[in-house]
Amino acid sequence: MKTEMTRRSLMKGMTLGTGTMLLSPILGQIAAQAAGDEAAVRRKRVVFVVQSNGLNPNHLVPVGMKRRPDGRNERPTNDRLEEISLKDKELHPAMEPLKAFKDRMTFVQGLSGRIAISDHSANHGALGAYGASRGAMMQTIDSAIGDAIPGIFSHVALGLNGGEGPMNYRISAAGTGKEIPIICSPDLAFQSLFGSVAVGSGRAALDRRTYLLDFMTDDVRRARAELVGDERQKFDRYLEAFDTLHKRQQALVAKSDELKKAAPQLGEKATTSVSSLILEAQFETAAAALVAGLTNVVTLASGGGGQQFGKFPEFGIPDLHGIGHGDAFGRTSSEDCFVELRRFHAKLIAGLCTKLASVPEGAGTMLDNTLIVYLSDSGEAHHPSLYEWPVVLVGNLGGRLKTDGRYLQFPNYGTTKHRTTANFFCTLMHAVGKPRDTFGVADPGLRDLDQSGVVAELLA
Repeated sequence: MKTEMTRRSLMKGMTLGTGTMLLSPILGQIAAQAAGDEAAVRRKRVVFVVQSNGLNPNHLVPVGMKRRPDGRNERPTNDRLEEISLKDKELHPAMEPLKAFKDRMTFVQGLSGRIAISDHSANHGALGAYGASRGAMMQTIDSAIGDAIPGIFSHVALGLNGGEGPMNYRISAAGTGKEIPIICSPDLAFQSLFGSVAVGSGRAALDRRTYLLDFMTDDVRRARAELVGDERQKFDRYLEAFDTLHKRQQALVAKSDELKKAAPQLGEKATTSVSSLILEAQFETAAAALVAGLTNVVTLASGGGGQQFGKFPEFGIPDLHGIGHGDAFGRTSSEDCFVELRRFHAKLIAGLCTKLASVPEGAGTMLDNTLIVYLSDSGEAHHPSLYEWPVVLVGNLGGRLKTDGRYLQFPNYGTTKHRTTANFFCTLMHAVGKPRDTFGVADPGLRDLDQSGVVAELLA
């Protein structure tokens, strides 16, 4: 009876006004608590890291292991599922910066994504599991998860544009024809998320948020009045947080000039044209957004989308398109260039993991409730076959996924046990509490196989 009363109260409260609607994630948590669903209460966060030029499957293979096939662009020949522990394995140099997190990682090999085949980048198809030659066909997985676990910002998208301009519209989408911009300017990203120390449009955004918090205050109070007993006590914790946020916002307005002088700055990273520094700044901003509770879903793109791959002259790599075709620069081979770049990405991911692991949350840390997904916008190669799409997973999303130091190689394309990126995305939707049997578009080359469902081997 008590639970039913709580549910009725919550539903009634949801009709009170705009403020209460914005608090629906909080009210949903209380409803879950009232129903005894502790798993639903735990925070969830997902970070997608998408890079250009392909992710060589061999870079996921631990040192001393042999893989079939040995090279890129070769169709996998595995006829069975292989599972190997990483416990006593040394990571490939490209992945070595992640060694501290080896016990909470899984390397996933053999997932196909042929439905998204393209000359270079799969564009929205990389995260959408569909052909995107004509633009965004459907919602991508990062946006779908953002809808499933909303925050103040349902989804934050930052990155490095391989071409020119402050935005990249080729990676994420909210639906058909609804491209989500990847903000590729660290300065613009900082202003968009942390307008309290910004000027101009950033300050205007701050003023709008302050007005919204003022507007919500009465709705929040009325929502509390609809709760009774323990549920009111639980809500009071969130109410305290809301009051803190509201007061903080007011204080920011009052002291914005002082804050501008005292706030840490990105320095040269804010306006730099150096690719590595841009990415460092974007990862720092993304970490801050997660820690501050601004969002639960982040996409970080490194030159993905189209045929704009970026340049890293600071690493002795002036042309990423060239190394995709086997070009060497000076004495550095194409392979060594790829290892250097992937190692750099791994360092950034490791830094993000370290930051999240330093923030207490519940009985553990933020990292315990986070999943990081690392993949390429073009599967296994610069010119991909997409018979396989290598994926690196770090974190288990609060125990929902089995990522406890494993190397998984799925059977080759067309075999009974073969799985696709669409199955992987269904798995993620299941893990965040919004189960789906399909995602994207089915692969006509696998029409004789059941392409629905999750990758069961990844679920805890």
